[in-house]
This record gives sequence, C-alpha cells and structure tokens, in this order.
Amino acid sequence: MKGRVASAGVTVVLVALMAAYGGPGAHAREPAPDAVTAPIAADSDTAAAARGAKLAAIGNCVTCHTATGGQPLAGGMPLQTPFGVIYSTNITPDNETGIGGWTLDAFERAMRRGVSSDGHLLYPAFPYPHFTHLSDADIGSLYAWLMSRAPVIAPAPHNELIFPLGFRPLIAVWNLFYLHTGTEAAPSPTEAPDLARGRYLVESLGHCGACHTPLDRLGAERRDHALQGGTIEGWDAPALTDLASRPTPWTQAQLVGYLRTGLASAHGAAAGPMRPVTRTLADASASDVEAMAAYLLALPSRGPKVPERPVASPSASSAPVSPAPGGGANLFAAACASCHAEGAPMSNGGARPSLSLSTAVNADSPRNMVRFLLDGIDWHESDSAPFMPSFANTFTDAQIAELANYTRERFTARDAWPTLDARAVAQFRKDGLPR
Repeated sequence: MKGRVASAGVTVVLVALMAAYGGPGAHAREPAPDAVTAPIAADSDTAAAARGAKLAAIGNCVTCHTATGGQPLAGGMPLQTPFGVIYSTNITPDNETGIGGWTLDAFERAMRRGVSSDGHLLYPAFPYPHFTHLSDADIGSLYAWLMSRAPVIAPAPHNELIFPLGFRPLIAVWNLFYLHTGTEAAPSPTEAPDLARGRYLVESLGHCGACHTPLDRLGAERRDHALQGGTIEGWDAPALTDLASRPTPWTQAQLVGYLRTGLASAHGAAAGPMRPVTRTLADASASDVEAMAAYLLALPSRGPKVPERPVASPSASSAPVSPAPGGGANLFAAACASCHAEGAPMSNGGARPSLSLSTAVNADSPRNMVRFLLDGIDWHESDSAPFMPSFANTFTDAQIAELANYTRERFTARDAWPTLDARAVAQFRKDGLPR
C-alpha cells in the first residue's frame, strides 16, 4: 500500500512539474536527426570495434540488453524499477527492430541525451545521465562494435509502468532537473593519469552510481550522496567511498581481482546484480579495471562514520559445529557444514573467503546475508567464482533468520542482527521479487 501511495505521489509531482514547465513537454518527441553520418559497414573499422568491445564490457551492455535465453544484445531483459517494469531494447544492427538504421549522430544523441533515433525519449533506466559524459571517441567505438554484431529480429515487449508514467512527455520534465549534459571536468594537473581514467570510467561508462547511490522519490540519484550506497533488486549495493578505510580494508589487488572474477579472498564473492557485472568486466581492458579500482580506493570517506567493530579471525571457520541444541546450529550442520565447516573445501581453499571475512556476514544490515541464502550464487560452467545453492524453497522464513544469525554469531565478533526475524526475511523475499 505504501508503494502505491509513493508512486501516486511521484505521478502527482511529475504532472505538476510538467504543468509548471510546459515547455519541456513540447520536446517529448524530437525529430530524427539529419543523416549526416550514414550507418557504418560492419567491417569498416575493426580497430574501433575491438576497442568498443572492451568498453562495452565496462558498460555491462550485454547483460542489460540480453533476456534470459535470448540472443545477445537483442533486448527483452525486464528491468525492475519502483515504477514498474521496463524492458531493454534490441541494440543489434537489425534495421527493423534494432539500431541497424541508426546513424552515428543518432546513436550519440541517444547516449548523451536519451533520445531514440525516431525522436522518442528513453527512460533513464538506460543510464544516459552517466553516458552523456562519454568522449566522442568512446561513443564512436561503441557504435562500431554494435554495428559489427549479428543482427537479430527482436521487437521489445511493451513496458509495464504505473499510470501515467508511460506518458513519455514526463521524461522531458525529469531531464530538465536531472540530466546534466557535457563532458566531465578535466583532470587537475596533480591528478595521476590512472586516477583520472578511473574517475572517467566510474562516472560515465561504468555508471557505478546507478546502483551504489541512493535514489530520490523520482528515481534520480542523490548527487550529494554519490557512491554512498543504494538498494537494487532487493540487494544492498554497499558504499564505495570507504573501501580503503573499512575494518578489513580492500587492497588494489583484491578489488581488481573481485571486479574481474567476482571473488576476493578477504571479503567474499559477488552475487545478485553484481555477479554479471564481474563476468563482463573479465573481458574489459585490464588497465581500465585497474584504473577504476585505483580511483575507488582513493575516494575520501563520506557520510556518517560507522564505528569499527572487530572481525573474527579466519581461524574461526575451522571451529567445530556446536553440539548444543539450537535451530541455527542444526541448520548450519545440515546445509552449510559440507562447504564451510572444518576441513571442508571452502575452508581449505586458500583463495576462498572465510565466512569470518564475508562482507555480508559482517554488514550492519542483514539484507545481503539473507539474499545470499535465498538466491545462492548461480553456476556458470567454468567460472572461477564459487557456486552456492539457493535455500529459498528449502527453509522457512524463520529458519533463514535463524541460520543467518547463527552464522554471524559463530564466525564474527558481532552479535546477531536484532531486527532479523521471520517477518524481516519475508520482506526481503518480497523486495527481490518482480514487481
């Protein structure tokens, strides 16, 4: 009920803004650009296409524009938002349902201003507020790569948005307040080249803030809280402004390894929306990922300082399962001990993170720990990241809460989450479901 009230409030605000700023509504559909630059041939610039492939890996283009079981880049992936479901579009070079007829000028306009080739406005679920800061060269390389892909006939499904957010003139009002076009500020003479490159990629193509920055009621990033943490698809996207100052600080090698493999021995494994990001970053330029990591580690800590609490020694992972009766201990013995108890594979593998070091187990919020138990970590053939089964249909909400709290108390120096009970788990389940 609260969600409906909030959505209604958003609608009222947008309509009121549109009435107050009637001008932008008139620009809700723009004319198609003049064909100054014709669509390029698929093999006309192989060097640019190769560079574009590396850049697309940073932008996570394939993940967002590929439906489960669908053809790469053919769209149809449902993107869950607080305002309904938006389906990604076909960005293969098919002339009818994709971008095969788009000129470079049209592609650049979509990336920088969120305007499609035929003039209709794109929803900011496509992160053009970040892509607007891309250089001409990078946009050209991405265009060359996309035009070199195999065309696929795949019309996008209709979006499922609350009324009247399907009325695209409202986006013109949103853009008026939240779209800040133009290239980012040039690096200062004292900024190291790798930090400048990392800043550029994080703030533009990588669009890290789209997940790791809290949103306001209109779905826009709160720029005054950039990279200070957000919530996406039922998961907490942690703050990126304190990586080097946490109780267990990240190192450059750990962060680069995590971004490219989904695994950090001193912190844990990627799951949820971050898992596919790490898969695509494995195909990005190594130097670009290293630059992004260097920039993130150099960010000054922002927001309220969280008191540091001790983390249990990794040796805690070898402690025997308590024989004392208790739901959490018994559940751990039945479901987790084969991988995480003394002598088990996850405790002996030197590159595998101990549960005592897991970011999710040590977090102030139980959300990600619960989501790990509910969703698990999916298996993708020979991926180096670990596999973990889902327990969503195995345990009740009360059992999930017991297991999570027991694991936290056993493997860390922190107490159980005081707010984690069956009711909280039920809400976390709901948060992760399609709306």
